[in-house]
Amino acid sequence: MENMDNQILLGKSPEKKVYLDPRYANRHGLIAGATGTGKTVSLQVLAEGFSRLGVPVFMADVKGDLTGISQPGKPHPKINERLEKIGIDDFRFEGFPTVLWDLLGEQGHPIRTTISDMGPLLLSRLLDLNDTQEGVLNIAFRLADDEGLLLLDLDDLRTTLKYIGDNRKTFQTEYGNISPASIGAIQRRLLVLEQQGAEKFFGEPALDLWDFMRTGAKGYGNINILMADKLMMSPRLYATFLLWLISELFETLPEVGDLDRPRLVFFFDEAHLLFDDAPDALIDKVEQVVKLIRSKGVGIYFVTQNPLDVPDSVLGQLGNRVQHALRAFTPRDQKAVRAAAQTFRINPELDTEKVITELGVGEALVSTLEKKGTPGIVQRTLIRPPSSRIGPASDAERAELLRTSPFAGRYDNAVDRESAHEILTARAEKAAREAEEAARAMEEKKQQERLARGSGRRRQSVGEALVKSVARSIGSQMGRTIIRGILGSLFKGR
Repeated sequence: MENMDNQILLGKSPEKKVYLDPRYANRHGLIAGATGTGKTVSLQVLAEGFSRLGVPVFMADVKGDLTGISQPGKPHPKINERLEKIGIDDFRFEGFPTVLWDLLGEQGHPIRTTISDMGPLLLSRLLDLNDTQEGVLNIAFRLADDEGLLLLDLDDLRTTLKYIGDNRKTFQTEYGNISPASIGAIQRRLLVLEQQGAEKFFGEPALDLWDFMRTGAKGYGNINILMADKLMMSPRLYATFLLWLISELFETLPEVGDLDRPRLVFFFDEAHLLFDDAPDALIDKVEQVVKLIRSKGVGIYFVTQNPLDVPDSVLGQLGNRVQHALRAFTPRDQKAVRAAAQTFRINPELDTEKVITELGVGEALVSTLEKKGTPGIVQRTLIRPPSSRIGPASDAERAELLRTSPFAGRYDNAVDRESAHEILTARAEKAAREAEEAARAMEEKKQQERLARGSGRRRQSVGEALVKSVARSIGSQMGRTIIRGILGSLFKGR
């Protein structure tokens, strides 16, 4: 088989075959190059190699063309030509055990997490909050912890924020200033997030990360594909999900030290989205996780067009490099070429900076870690063809993958158990009922008091009222007669 001594064959340089040693695969890596230079094929070759070794793989399919890895490839003259150049005699076409996932729940099994598991730092990044708004969000999380409220989905967070806003004078002494404007801003951004489909990401059943670490047929590691072509319409949600994923792995998995092969390998396509406009605190967190997660047996491989897309602090930790062609049309491009060339261990036979701009499709400069984890000399490498199909699986093939998936039915139906939204809503309804009952009791008391005051005066009978009315009438008539008589006699006297 191509994996000589359990190593992953990447291709062939003019002098020798080039391998990736799985003992150092958890030292992370980078696949970079301009559009159309062969990054996807290199990713596919690496994923196949890990899967053959029984190592589960996770990769994001942002262009919709990675699902073909589940299907065996077909003979082609160009493939035969490359196999001959590289010298692969025992090549065979085969598909690999594949599980489809989708944050939106449309093209794969839904991936969910809870608001609590996401945490205020990543959620603030997702909502693009300023410092004041992030402070209010932290208060919401702290209050939920103090009162034993579960924050599972967006409804829970919205209701908790409303509860804080309605009672901010009560909470300000303990938690600090709570700005109604900040609460309003967060609520509006949650609405936008919901319109982008994020309400499907937050909730239960939450993803069990161990489900990414299964093996399939023939003992091959499962290849978990995140269907991200539609997700790319919400790049901030995509980036936040990836950051959450590596953070959860870091916090969940036990220390295992150096292994003969990784327990899990991640490929993060469009890696620049992880770092675009990210605050320093978040970049520091990524750097820390990337540095320490290798002791958990996890390898992370960033896939991007330009190596400058990855911060230097992270780039320096990526020991295995596959650099496809870069263009040098602009000053930034030229800087990227120089930066990429300088990260390789020098090969006296190569002008690395020049070669980067001359590489053909399917060629790459490759440097992998060798004995004791030292970088190997950079080699101009012809990348081997994958054994699986290059391109997407058909709709029928994807439907069959979902039907036969080991997780069919496990995550497909959302569960809405009692949490902050239900508890606070019930609490508000109870308070409203009690207030209504108190108001009704007060009104009844006032009415009784009015009746009590009225009962102290004797009410006159109908007959008494009639006599008084007649008397008043008679008195009034007699008075008028007497007055007319007196006035008449006065005038007559004149």
